[in-house]
Amino acid sequence: MYAAAQQAFARHPKWAALLAGALSATGFAPLNLWPVTLACLAALILLIERAPDRRAAFLRGWLFGVGHFTLSLNWIAHAFTFQDAMPHWLGFPAVALLSLYLALFPALATLGTWWLSHNHMFPRRREHAVLPFIPLFAALWLASEYLRACAFTGFAWNPIGIILLPTGAAIGATLIGTYGLGALTILAAGALRLALARDYRPAAAIAAPLCALALWGILSPAPATPPGAPRVRVVQPNIGQDQKYSVAAEVANFRKLAALSGQPRAAPRLIFWPEAAIPAYLDMEPGWRARLASLLGPGDLLLTGADKVYFKPVEQDGFVTQKLTGANNSVWIVTPDATLLDRYDKSHLVPFGEYLPMRSVLTPLGLSRLVPGDADFWPGSGPQSLTLPATTGRPSLKMGVQICYEIIFSGQVVDRANRPAFLFNPSNDAWFGSWGPVQHLAQARLRALEEGLPVIRSTPTGISAVIDARGHVLRSLPHNRAGFLDSGLPPPLPPTLFARVGNVAPLALMLLLFGLAIALRRGKS
Repeated sequence: MYAAAQQAFARHPKWAALLAGALSATGFAPLNLWPVTLACLAALILLIERAPDRRAAFLRGWLFGVGHFTLSLNWIAHAFTFQDAMPHWLGFPAVALLSLYLALFPALATLGTWWLSHNHMFPRRREHAVLPFIPLFAALWLASEYLRACAFTGFAWNPIGIILLPTGAAIGATLIGTYGLGALTILAAGALRLALARDYRPAAAIAAPLCALALWGILSPAPATPPGAPRVRVVQPNIGQDQKYSVAAEVANFRKLAALSGQPRAAPRLIFWPEAAIPAYLDMEPGWRARLASLLGPGDLLLTGADKVYFKPVEQDGFVTQKLTGANNSVWIVTPDATLLDRYDKSHLVPFGEYLPMRSVLTPLGLSRLVPGDADFWPGSGPQSLTLPATTGRPSLKMGVQICYEIIFSGQVVDRANRPAFLFNPSNDAWFGSWGPVQHLAQARLRALEEGLPVIRSTPTGISAVIDARGHVLRSLPHNRAGFLDSGLPPPLPPTLFARVGNVAPLALMLLLFGLAIALRRGKS
């Protein structure tokens, strides 16, 4: 079978790379076929080993990436069906164009691996170059994913290490973060490639620590939620994107949110509503604040998404009017006496979603951002911890907030100088079709693991969830179903190594893998 695969790859390497890339995307949610992804990555390793030159190595990695991203990001096309100012047919070409760009990052990893392995770093005899080739590729894959998360504001969706969540080995994120998990995934694929070639000893040497890591993950549950933990209610109203901005549906939408929030109780609650849950400017509309406060009992707090807007005076025909100039995508803390305690402004905005890059060029072409409105959103100042005051039955708490897309950026979600007790991730996954919401949830789970913090997710259509500090989903609401979750707030763990040092940890792993590749080369010379 292995020999047949080698022959097929030799005859049709480009088609093999494209097909392997597409199949590799099945390891992500909702399919979670992670063994398929490992097999496809092993095939990629074989394809790059046998590339005749730099151009072929780059092209094979790029074609792998095109197939990989086109399938895994298919949900993006769904977002274009909700904005009449943007052509609906543009959704699928947009996925294809984005994939053509994102494929450059794995291509850089394959090019770099081939070039270094043929540049006197390794012996030219192919049978000796296989073993050091694997840690070198793992190091460069790590670097490429980190670069993908940073370049042009970054797009960190679906890092390859996320496929390890079902295996238990994802607990490695507590040490080396998500990008480090990507390197471990490449090492696992390398072990598979060696095993298929009947090179069992080095395959076992790679696989053994990875299996031990998976066993550690399986045997390391998060601490149980204590009986006296603060009470939380997570609301999912199942309000679709086609209803969200409808003026006619505004009253009905509020009634859904109010009914699902429940009646005040003796124990104070933290009530979580989704991103942009209400069409209100809370700091400017006391009537809206009063409506929200009427839902709260003594000690309750409502944490809801709503925009903060900015105007400037504009004179026209002798009259001065107020022109909307920008907005923040915000989370507000509302008290029972209709006071706004604090707010968080989203920092990592979605290009083409919340703002239109190169607006002066793209607007005349008929393009707009996907969120309705003429003014762009403005970024906030970055991660911060908001204080939720103590009340009878609830201690003072610090809460970190990451709105929607922000939660996907490893190492950028917590104010390390003012560590919170939990993260709130309000989102609007109604844009995301059927694949996007489950992938988003998986990435929130990785943030919980990395930081050792529970995560509360509230979305309009799902998937809302309570996630413990080990990344386990304790309770969740299915996609496209209205409901609520009542739960105690899971406790945090002590800061993990990754929580202390951030992305220094995976970058240190990258250097270690480079050193290992060089050591293996010398040992084989």
